[in-house]
Amino acid sequence: MKPLISAEELKAILPQGKVVVVDCRHVLGNAEADAGRASYLAGHLPGARFLHLDEDLSAPKTGRNGRHPLPNPATLATKLGGLGIARDTHVVAYDSSGGPFAARLWWLLRWLGAECVQVLDGGLAAWQAVGGELLSEIAAIKPVNFDVQLNAACHVNADDVLANLENGEFQVVDARSAERFIGIGETLDPVGGHIPEAANRFFMLNLQDGYFKAADTLRQEWGVLLGDLSPAQLVHQCGSGVTACHNLLALEVAGLSGGRLYPGSWSEWCSDSSRPIATT
Repeated sequence: MKPLISAEELKAILPQGKVVVVDCRHVLGNAEADAGRASYLAGHLPGARFLHLDEDLSAPKTGRNGRHPLPNPATLATKLGGLGIARDTHVVAYDSSGGPFAARLWWLLRWLGAECVQVLDGGLAAWQAVGGELLSEIAAIKPVNFDVQLNAACHVNADDVLANLENGEFQVVDARSAERFIGIGETLDPVGGHIPEAANRFFMLNLQDGYFKAADTLRQEWGVLLGDLSPAQLVHQCGSGVTACHNLLALEVAGLSGGRLYPGSWSEWCSDSSRPIATT
């Protein structure tokens, strides 16, 4: 299944009742933590369920495991099943921020073994642009069982990244802005900078006018970063393991799949003062 679906395509198949749409809207920052849910309740795509980045798509924080640790697979599977999502359900995720929160759910579902997962290209704005309606009613849901087939090989941990500084087995790619990458304007994490030897590819560069760039364009742009590396030699990170999923999604669109995620990302990395930090 292709990783993106257009608003026109979704509008055509949604009335058939064979797809589950999930609203992943969110605003980063404690003061705005519930903004996504409020937006969902005010109006969402017909039949859409809601999953909260902090409460549903992440595990509790300990202060050492990053801002958005990976959720427990069984816990997430139970939540998904309660929303009527099984491993073979066709799921379309959307947000209103260019796709990073929807991409997080896309990646998590694939981690749990699901394959019929897509992100709505252009998000909520694209849906409204084709005349799609928004409803405030909450759809009735029949719970199902989500049978997990975990793909544990699709991510690495902090120890793997630390060891990589010596063995150079993979290239870390940081999805944060160029400013945050060099430690300027850091507002979300207590320490600025980046993992030594990491490359920088701001996730918003995957978009043009709110939509993902064409596959050929993404393939060309990412090819400059890849050089002689294969996509499987990339490990993606960001501030907390969310926007890095956007880069993984863009590579999937470009036909360059195989990269892995460092879920703890910068927020986990910088929580241990013994880990090295670079700012240039």
